[in-house]
Amino acid sequence: MVSSIAKITPSLAETPQRCTGAYALIDSLVRHGVKHIFGYPGGAILPIYDELYRAEARGELQHFLVRHEQGASHAADGYARATGKVGVCFGTSGPGATNLVTGIATAHLDSIPMVVVTGQVGRAAIGSDAFQETDIFGITLPIVKHSYVVRYAQDMAGIVAEAFHIASTGRPGPVLIDVPKDVGLEECDYIPVEPGQVKLPGYHPTVKGNPRQVNGALSLIETSQRPLLYVGGGAIAANAHVQIQEFAERFQIPVTTTLMGLGSFDEHHPLSVGMLGMHGTAYANFAVSECDLLIAVGARFDDRVTGKLDEFASRARVIHIDIDPAEVGKNRRPDVPIVGDVAQVLEQLLQRSREIDVPLDPQKTEAWLHRINRWRQQYPLVAPHYDGTISPQEVIAEIAQQAPHAYYTTDVGQHQMWAAQFLNNGPRRWISSAGLGTMGYGMPAAMGAKVALPEEEVICISGDASFQMNLQELATLSQYGIAAKTVIINNGRQGMVRQWQQAFFGERYSSSNMQSGMPDFELLAKAFGIKGITVTEHSQLSGAIAEMLAHDGPVLMDVHVKKDENCYPMVAPGKSNAQMLGLPELKPTIFMKELTRCTSCGVDNPVTNKFCPECGAKV
Repeated sequence: MVSSIAKITPSLAETPQRCTGAYALIDSLVRHGVKHIFGYPGGAILPIYDELYRAEARGELQHFLVRHEQGASHAADGYARATGKVGVCFGTSGPGATNLVTGIATAHLDSIPMVVVTGQVGRAAIGSDAFQETDIFGITLPIVKHSYVVRYAQDMAGIVAEAFHIASTGRPGPVLIDVPKDVGLEECDYIPVEPGQVKLPGYHPTVKGNPRQVNGALSLIETSQRPLLYVGGGAIAANAHVQIQEFAERFQIPVTTTLMGLGSFDEHHPLSVGMLGMHGTAYANFAVSECDLLIAVGARFDDRVTGKLDEFASRARVIHIDIDPAEVGKNRRPDVPIVGDVAQVLEQLLQRSREIDVPLDPQKTEAWLHRINRWRQQYPLVAPHYDGTISPQEVIAEIAQQAPHAYYTTDVGQHQMWAAQFLNNGPRRWISSAGLGTMGYGMPAAMGAKVALPEEEVICISGDASFQMNLQELATLSQYGIAAKTVIINNGRQGMVRQWQQAFFGERYSSSNMQSGMPDFELLAKAFGIKGITVTEHSQLSGAIAEMLAHDGPVLMDVHVKKDENCYPMVAPGKSNAQMLGLPELKPTIFMKELTRCTSCGVDNPVTNKFCPECGAKV
């Protein structure tokens, strides 16, 4: 898109102000509540940075100079996930803009609201292969929600207002604003556009569910015996955790979440069955394989969740609730599709169930919950303990015990899955690259979250391979004293790559050993002026974590763990969720017979019984 198409109702109190396009951009950002920007300057974006210098001097906002533009995009992403607000990052033209691409794609696949501002060569030079010219508009078309090239300075205010509106409404996502250098310098008659003044023709996200579909969903819930709530990242984006808990409790439905949905439901709640999917809990994967009704809330039936798609919840009817109509039915055809904001749709379901007085039988799902609890007892998540070496799981379990209310970011790999298994997070306190699986994401994202929430504890769980992707951001932490803590789960390997090579590639460990050339992370931290800690023994672990948390500043802690530990359970590629690797063998002494409660006299019967021996009724 090259110019604004919105209908704008400017404030009658505003009179045109003669200024540059760069001033119009910075002032518009301030008016949209931007307090922090992450970026890196360069020639084409210098007019904007010159205006940013003045705005910082006035105390209107703060810029954080990253050491690589990818760090800027991940920091803006982490900022947005932690707060629900739009994150903002800057980069110059050419390599500066292309360095942002991985972060833009990360935000796009996880539906994170971001506004990305790039410098561009002057308008007359566009298309001439000028120095540091790239078509960032074209490059990013598949990975943004919308994009602009600003052709005229007077369009700037409207474009910024549109960008924030689009990024933060409907299904959130990143929006690109590409600003030619001469547009930043060009003077115009600037009339500010405030938040809420933009109306975009043709852009009207559906937020209310269709009443007929709501009634259809309630009918399925009423007749279901083994329902399961399957909750994804859309629930986090919609701030729907209150509605999810009320809905689950009202109908006594167990809840499983995706990697993106972690934190949307209290994992200490008796109805929680944790994360499902490739490295989900055994009881969540068994539950989704055995349920008769699957209620998908803000989830997209991702392949890492479903395993073999045609065997995913194959016995279940499906209700799919999502704000993006393109997701509903994309991978699995639902029996009842409901397009709308998931928080509002759940409110509609709750309200309608009260209006029509849907019968609430707390015993209806009792046998189902008992069955899930049997799986939970048989296949618990346990942090193993080894003599002479530290297990990765016990590191994360100890951190979770000492910092139960922290905001956690992760990089990508085994440590990410262990963190998902052993951390119990609240809403927005789990920040991880799920869709793109971006190594190097964790520390910059923690930086963004800590800038947004300086009073909160922010901890990055990283791996030795992932951490080295963006370790230069230690300099940013050091410069600004950003007190985010980073824990490296150091097994000297690309852990998940090594695990797959062991399981599926005949133990041919091609290019997955990171030991040679690995830095001393404690010394590296000290080189950047940051506190470094190394842990090699069990006896050091608890005290080192306490020391890290007590330190008033950034910390890098390197924990040497068992090198060949695998992440289980694991659903192998192409297998159903019920076919998991790494489950413990059941001992006969702990096997519990599955019971079915007699509806006549209430006595529990083994499932093999066709008639109740107590009253003779058919079971």
